[in-house]
Amino acid sequence: MSCVVTLANARFVSSVFVSSLGLISALPAAAQIVNPPVLQDERTPIAKPNVMAVQPGAEAPREGVTLPGDRLLDLKIVYSDNQIYNPSTDGYDKVRLRSYTGKGVDPDAPFVSPTIEAVPGDTVRVTLDNQLPSGPQPGDPGCTAPDTKPNTPHCFNGTNLHTHGLWVNPSGNGDNVLLSINPQTQFTYEYNIPSDHPAGTFWYHTHRHGSTALQVSSGMAGALIIRGSRFPTPTAHGDIDTLIPTSAVPERVLVMQQIQYACRAPSTAAGQLGPIKQDINGRYICDPGDVGGIEGYDQFGPGTWPASGRYTSLNGKVFNPDDPLKAVQGQIERWRVIHAGVRDTVSLQFAKVQAGKLEPGTKTLLDAKASAEFIRETCSTETVPYMLIAADGLTLAAAQETALATFQPGYRFDALVVFPEAGRYCVIDASAPRSGVVNALDVGPQLLAVVEVAAGTPVDDVASYVNGKLIELAEANMPEDVRSTVVDDLKAGTKFTSFTPHPDISDGEVEGNGTQELTFFIDTTGPDTKFEVGNTLSTANVKPYDPTRLDRALPLGKAQEWTLQSHFVSHPFHIHVNPFQIVSITDPNGKDVSAAGATDDAGGAPYDPQYPGLKGVWKDTLWIKSLIPQSLPAGFSGVYTIKLRTRYQRYIGTFVLHCHILDHEDQGMMQNVAVVLPDQVGDITQSNVMTMGGHNGHQ
Repeated sequence: MSCVVTLANARFVSSVFVSSLGLISALPAAAQIVNPPVLQDERTPIAKPNVMAVQPGAEAPREGVTLPGDRLLDLKIVYSDNQIYNPSTDGYDKVRLRSYTGKGVDPDAPFVSPTIEAVPGDTVRVTLDNQLPSGPQPGDPGCTAPDTKPNTPHCFNGTNLHTHGLWVNPSGNGDNVLLSINPQTQFTYEYNIPSDHPAGTFWYHTHRHGSTALQVSSGMAGALIIRGSRFPTPTAHGDIDTLIPTSAVPERVLVMQQIQYACRAPSTAAGQLGPIKQDINGRYICDPGDVGGIEGYDQFGPGTWPASGRYTSLNGKVFNPDDPLKAVQGQIERWRVIHAGVRDTVSLQFAKVQAGKLEPGTKTLLDAKASAEFIRETCSTETVPYMLIAADGLTLAAAQETALATFQPGYRFDALVVFPEAGRYCVIDASAPRSGVVNALDVGPQLLAVVEVAAGTPVDDVASYVNGKLIELAEANMPEDVRSTVVDDLKAGTKFTSFTPHPDISDGEVEGNGTQELTFFIDTTGPDTKFEVGNTLSTANVKPYDPTRLDRALPLGKAQEWTLQSHFVSHPFHIHVNPFQIVSITDPNGKDVSAAGATDDAGGAPYDPQYPGLKGVWKDTLWIKSLIPQSLPAGFSGVYTIKLRTRYQRYIGTFVLHCHILDHEDQGMMQNVAVVLPDQVGDITQSNVMTMGGHNGHQ
């Protein structure tokens, strides 16, 4: 059974078929993995002409888009009963998980959240309707228990909403993650997206301190796409969407999630959770009649994801050779890929399926712990390159050819992907080097999906082929007064100079504005592990999160340079509101490994590929690396030093920075920061944490 969801934006007049799994004992028929459905307006907005705003000099509208206006959206938070495919058993595990639902979303496919779309200038109002049960739950004191410590996971049914990467107001009912929308409460967020907001791939997720990891791991995360229609001009940059319209370059939105559900034995103590059911190897198991869930923080921590035997899903679907992605040989696609998982690295790679392997209709029992051998036997060692065009939603200065992109939690990459031959391809989460993943574990590779490629146009060299097609599109679509500039840039190394959203931050712009320093640290010396952040590069002043403390005051209208380190294992740094530009990433030997073509070899072989090419790139989330102490020679720190620059533009108010390993954030690896008027930088005042529908849950 399937349903048809029509996309809201008129530029994308097509139908999306979403599989309906149902709760049935027999396996459902395979259905093509498709883009998540788009969350639709609950109420009919004022009708607006469906035409493009054309820059002066352009002859005519190229393609229709919805003009800016009001988007009125509802997201309901409920428990959803459904099932998730398990390749280890070739069956489906029943699960009961918290999820978002809303208009246009198939209620039988709830574990990828609907996509939110907007254009610059929109006002997007999202009403969160928290329909989860109130009060204490097994293993959770609830949101209003007076003695709850803020950095002890709690309030599992409280929630809020974060628009990750958006440049919008962080205060009031803007992108305010200091609110707690408690059970049985409604609250409307209002995002006034400025007319000069970059187009790109962003995402949204729950961000209630104390329950973020638990809810995101349940699937409460979705794509948030800002669509762009601004052509470049001789004096202003435009949106790369105008160079690669979807009529010529089809789009694939892929939300990667790590839904770590577990089945539990009965509890022996009232009000507590029972133990997780595991086999002798530590892999999670569910017996007949069990219903898996995510109800406790014993499901997170070092090594829990690979040990669980669960699989990274794409748009809510786990690897199934009979449920492939579909593509056509020689057709360039724009892949918008989002790491919406909680803690484990994904290294995206493509390889041809070997002859006679993964044939349609051939069922394969796949043990997650034995997947390395399965991939060696099934997938070619020759990988397929692809072209990165944006990082964290922001267009790169030039395309970067790669055969492997490293996604840490919170990362996004936009890529131009083309399959050179017909046949089947493996989509692989390759085995990242230990130096490049959380806790420096040898996680091993995993199959994410199969792509079934129909015969079309042969491709000899991916980079040259993509470059030639982009030049053709520029010559056909760019306004006359910038056409030659865009074409010349493309010919000179696939440069996107006319489409980058932010000018570089120069030495002069940061001079005299002060600097910021940050250290991540995990203190394991006491009886309780502490997840801490400091305001210097010393561990002497690191502290766990305090909701009543303002840690940094940042000057509105200024730019500053930040220096970041991690002194115990690695952590992905994320700061809300304003993105940053990477200046340098220096390894423990003093070598800058961020330049294109650099080799990050401080951790030994195999070398870590994630940093080379990031110099000058704009992002909002970045891996702060520290080699694990046990593997280091005496006197070698293993600490990398990252320098970033950022502008504090337009918005004042309090927001947060934190580690995007979300169970670290829930347990204290976060800070309150505020952008203030420049003459108030020295005024460190108290931060207010507000609760909707109950007492302050952070007491």
